[in-house]
Amino acid sequence: MLKIGLISVSDRASSGVYEDKGIPELKNWLQQAIKGDFVIESRLIADEQPLVENMLIELVDQLNCHLILTTGGTGPAKRDVTPDATLAIADKVMPGFGEQMRQVSLHFVPTAILSRQVGVIRKQCLILNLPGQPRSIKQTLEGVKDSDGNVLVTGVFASVPYCIELLEGPYIETNEDVVKAFRPKKNR
Repeated sequence: MLKIGLISVSDRASSGVYEDKGIPELKNWLQQAIKGDFVIESRLIADEQPLVENMLIELVDQLNCHLILTTGGTGPAKRDVTPDATLAIADKVMPGFGEQMRQVSLHFVPTAILSRQVGVIRKQCLILNLPGQPRSIKQTLEGVKDSDGNVLVTGVFASVPYCIELLEGPYIETNEDVVKAFRPKKNR
């Protein structure tokens, strides 16, 4: 069964200053986007690089997650360390994911250029750093759509099921009204 790790990285939310909105948004979106059952392991932690690194390692090495989505801590501020922690524990960098996340976000905000979001693989797990704002999370995953719901710029989740399949993880079927998974056509 598909196992997904969700990590919200926020000093203020983890200390109770305000309610975390990243994990609830991710859970809601995943429930709408993925057909079939999956298990979620979620964590809310402070912006501390060793803490983020240890949490990623735990979710991959001990809990065997196939996919980890982080939210928050991807900007240029001194306390934004999520990409640094992600790269530190990675076996492979998947630069296309970061490039596509910024491409999608630039359609909504000019400050997307400040994002340091990355995509990596550790063992057989895909790890993606998403933005911290709930609306931006959904946009990054789904992409840019016109008023009729037609996709103009593909969101990153379209490539997630096939990537996990290539990593020998479970087959993921998506709700095409939310996001259509890309898989290459088989040669016949």
